[in-house]
Amino acid sequence: MTDRITVAVAGATGRMGREVVRMVLEDDSLKLVAAVARTARDQDAGSLVGKQDTGVRISGDLAAALDAAKPDVLVDFTTPQSAMANAVTAIERGVRPVIGTTGFTPEQIAELDKLCRAKGIGGLIAPNFSVGAILMMKFAAMAARYFPHVEIIEYHGDQKLDAPSGTSIKTAEGIAKVRKEFRQGHPNEEEVIEGARGGYYNGFRIHSVRLPGIFAQQEVIFGAFGQTLKIRHDSYDRAGYMPGVNTAIKKIMSVTGMIYGFEHLMD
Repeated sequence: MTDRITVAVAGATGRMGREVVRMVLEDDSLKLVAAVARTARDQDAGSLVGKQDTGVRISGDLAAALDAAKPDVLVDFTTPQSAMANAVTAIERGVRPVIGTTGFTPEQIAELDKLCRAKGIGGLIAPNFSVGAILMMKFAAMAARYFPHVEIIEYHGDQKLDAPSGTSIKTAEGIAKVRKEFRQGHPNEEEVIEGARGGYYNGFRIHSVRLPGIFAQQEVIFGAFGQTLKIRHDSYDRAGYMPGVNTAIKKIMSVTGMIYGFEHLMD
């Protein structure tokens, strides 16, 4: 067997982090060497996901864990407040960050890109690792050339921290690249209740729904005279993101610089 890619996972005890740990353990071409969580406890990463012990104990100190394990890749599904610092910590040590946390500003992405290039390594920030969601974004950008009147509705559980979602923002950015900016709706439109029309982006609106019982869905609605077009993607389980994370881990080994968007690593 060729050398395996060594992987550390930040946010390992979280719901997405556990799926990443499980995925890495089930792929013979990958090797889990570190697992980090803010709420660390003395537990083996394998037992965390119902598998045999791996010898990898969950740590509360990212820098120390990276120094000890020296992984090739850090997969980070933590929080917007932690992910930037985690990325810098990883890059300084020559570890390639693969980040599923949203909320990065363009300035932060540019800073991380500069740091990656200085180290000669690659990194990825991906609002969504789902192949279906990436195709939804691509199809939405294609449709916007012909249907410039558009609104986005995204649905997530009530514990999601950011609104709108990173996926909806990425979708809106793709639409804005092919759609000339103009303000939709009646020129004298008035919100009787503030926020009723959703968030304003480049002339169109993004609506965020937050309710218990919802996992992750997004609908992009285009309107024209006498017709509408709806492009919708539904995620039902976190495991659906793991093929994308797996691909990102492997492809980031041959990339230099920080990439924004998983679509850039899709064949």
